[in-house]
Amino acid sequence: MALYDFTAPRLYVEADLAEGRVLPLERAQANYLLTVLRKAEGEPVLLFNGRDGEWRADIVPNGRKSADLRLVAQTRSQPAPPDLHYLFAPLKTGRLDYMAQKAVEMGAGTLRPVFTRFTQGERIKLDRLRANAIEAAEQCGILAIPAVAEPERLPAALAALEPERLLVFCDEDAPVADPVAALRGAANDKKPPLAVLVGPEGGFHEEERALIAARPNTVALSLGPRILRADTAAVAVMALVQAVLGDGR
Repeated sequence: MALYDFTAPRLYVEADLAEGRVLPLERAQANYLLTVLRKAEGEPVLLFNGRDGEWRADIVPNGRKSADLRLVAQTRSQPAPPDLHYLFAPLKTGRLDYMAQKAVEMGAGTLRPVFTRFTQGERIKLDRLRANAIEAAEQCGILAIPAVAEPERLPAALAALEPERLLVFCDEDAPVADPVAALRGAANDKKPPLAVLVGPEGGFHEEERALIAARPNTVALSLGPRILRADTAAVAVMALVQAVLGDGR
């Protein structure tokens, strides 16, 4: 039997979830279920809110273009959120959307925008960032919605990391060696709390590199002989970190 139901649509809601509750659908959600997916009375929908696990609900029509959802049973309990901070320099909108979604899919528990010397812009819409996190969670069966932190300058972001948190610094100038061995060596065969730092397209200023290198419990990691775009680097480093030290072990 499959561990996850891929056939039922999945929606994020703000309301508390409990057996027997009836929740009215928002207009956009009703349009998606009734018009786009052509779902009918009694068909199942999976709901989650980031707190109460995942629940099966049945569609209860309430007019021609609206419906309620009646909660039937919990399908999965709520797990603890992943303890992995993803620090990133904001990118242009389309690529930032992609990067945020992929970081969430790959297990980021906190999204932390960081302004650096070469960041392309210093405006970031946190509500859009959270919307991308929710969309990724809806599509990929994730139950814990990542926290979205307020933007910080790089020095403040580094200072806010707990000393025991291993910072994986994606550094295109790091020696191209065995990244798996580098991660294992930095972790000393333990499974520490993790943070990943990916910079802007222009890389890091030398002063920033020195600041990062001076932080204890930091490992500079090359992602290979090719220079990757920041949104591509997000996928590459998250896959590597999760496979070696994270929940992919």
